[in-house]
Amino acid sequence: MAGSNPQPYYTPTNKPTPNTSLWRRTNLIPLLFVAFLCSISYSLGLWQNGGAVTTSASTNPLSAAIQCIPATNTTTPTPTPTSSTPSADALDFAAHHTSADGGGAVTATTYLPCDAKYSEYTPCEDAVRSLKYKRDRLIYRERHCPAKGERLKCRVPAPHGYKTPFKWPASRDLVWYANVPHKELTVEKAVQNWIRYDGDRFRFPGGGTMFPNGAGAYIDDIGKLINLGDGSIRTAIDTGCGVASWGAYLLSRNILTMSFAPRDTHEAQVQFALERGVPALIGVMASKRLPYPSRAFDMAHCSRCLIPWSQYGGVYLMEVDRVLRPGGYWILSGPPIRWKKYWRGWNRTREDLNAEQTSIENVARSLCWKKLVEKDDISIWQKPTNHLQCKGNRKMTQNPPFCPTQDPDMAWYTNMETCVTPLPKVSDNQEVAGGELAKWPERLNLVPPRIIRGTVEGVSPEDFHKDNILWKRRVSYYKTVNNQLGQTGRYRNLLDMNANLGGFAAALVKDLVWVMNVVPAKAKVNTLGVVYERGLIGTYQNWCEAMSTYPRTYDLIHADSVFTLYKNRCAMEDILLEMDRILRPEGSVIFRDDVDILVKVKKIIDGLSWDSQIVDHEDGPLEREKLLFAVK
Repeated sequence: MAGSNPQPYYTPTNKPTPNTSLWRRTNLIPLLFVAFLCSISYSLGLWQNGGAVTTSASTNPLSAAIQCIPATNTTTPTPTPTSSTPSADALDFAAHHTSADGGGAVTATTYLPCDAKYSEYTPCEDAVRSLKYKRDRLIYRERHCPAKGERLKCRVPAPHGYKTPFKWPASRDLVWYANVPHKELTVEKAVQNWIRYDGDRFRFPGGGTMFPNGAGAYIDDIGKLINLGDGSIRTAIDTGCGVASWGAYLLSRNILTMSFAPRDTHEAQVQFALERGVPALIGVMASKRLPYPSRAFDMAHCSRCLIPWSQYGGVYLMEVDRVLRPGGYWILSGPPIRWKKYWRGWNRTREDLNAEQTSIENVARSLCWKKLVEKDDISIWQKPTNHLQCKGNRKMTQNPPFCPTQDPDMAWYTNMETCVTPLPKVSDNQEVAGGELAKWPERLNLVPPRIIRGTVEGVSPEDFHKDNILWKRRVSYYKTVNNQLGQTGRYRNLLDMNANLGGFAAALVKDLVWVMNVVPAKAKVNTLGVVYERGLIGTYQNWCEAMSTYPRTYDLIHADSVFTLYKNRCAMEDILLEMDRILRPEGSVIFRDDVDILVKVKKIIDGLSWDSQIVDHEDGPLEREKLLFAVK
């Protein structure tokens, strides 16, 4: 209202003060009497404790991140005062009484750093363990996690000389050598403009095997063939991504790419991508489905990715078909495309390359894909918007068959199948199977088709809107507690360990960050398809196992009710050690869970040498759910 006094700024440790004068409402004499009694009581207490008053100034890094929270001894679970408790004393959420058997108490343990040789340790893609598995179809490159007794109980160290990564967007082109000390690609890919070593850093000119003039020019060529600028293409997948320059340069076009490549002889390619601030995971097309739901991506890409598309009955193209959205595009450059020009340089015969291209064309045709164009080094196919006509043709050919009744979104250790994943049924040939998506950015906040169609159990359009509003409020609260969350460049790579409908990521979409939205394989409802329909990206994950990523991947991790979900499934210690592995030095974590669980979490992360502070729920101290802010 015009002319009204502005309200004081709200923080978790103070609240707006009413504008009513105390002197107008209170008799002065009783007030002075009460003040006198209080001073006498304080003096007696001081005398009983020997007259000593101690103060301390903390230098812990949490104070730089958490605004207006008094510095405390981080070895005890002493949370901050909240808006409803403006006292300078911290509240103690810890349980002080336990049953005779310990009552589930967590014993404080100090976790020492692992040996330096583990600085790039990826537990489920370990080179030594992989040798136990078959090389056929690259099965040995898939996830093979350590048994319970083989897990490390130490903190994976950063390499010597590690530095805070460059801020985005500078990080797209620059990475500190000390952070990823591998020069192999600078030699192997020297003529292809992938990466250059320059003193204490690497430079990424944006080149690739099939785009030595740079990813930007290559994407411009693609943009002349299909529309990359109208918002109809938002999510993409890059198979065999190298250092993810294709995905890095698509970001300026508001296209979010999931890049993946195996941990193989191209040492650290995915690690380079993550250091650049580009979304990526370790992954391979072998015998298991990719860890994404069906109909997830608007565009799929392979630039000399060396995947044998026509082999094994075309199963790899069938997997691309599963994750590709109706009407989505598949882009192929490199062998065998334009083999008539390059066959000598590829050291292959014309007959061999011609046969490979013919086989790929046949598999694509069997999927009812339409070849849109082949121009210079690029070929593009388009998936049909529905299977109405395709099913009619299938009655005559039966090759390959449609997959039997199954969940097409099930993709955690699920075997690939040599069959076509059927699209949702439609009533006429003009209808888009599963529902038509709005263009970006409108699709972010519109009710996703999966929810409209009622295929996400227990989630209605009203629930979706409420969740959207809830997470905008929660993220706003986070930024008042951790003021660095709102600072441009402080964080880039974010992980949401239990993303649900993607509300956390959606609330941050205007910031210069990207979020890997994880839907746990143990979640009651599979919502990852909803996340993708909003124009966000993510993956499936079982947090009883390690994630398929390198150490020091994420700047900030959000863990909403993760430990409630995994209670009695696996050890809290193992999940927290994995979080320590994938969190960068000075990275932050926001835990949200029941207060009793957070007290146990805090005892463990104290042993990891993290600084942490429990604070109240955004709705006040009466909520059992609390927040734990931590800094590694």
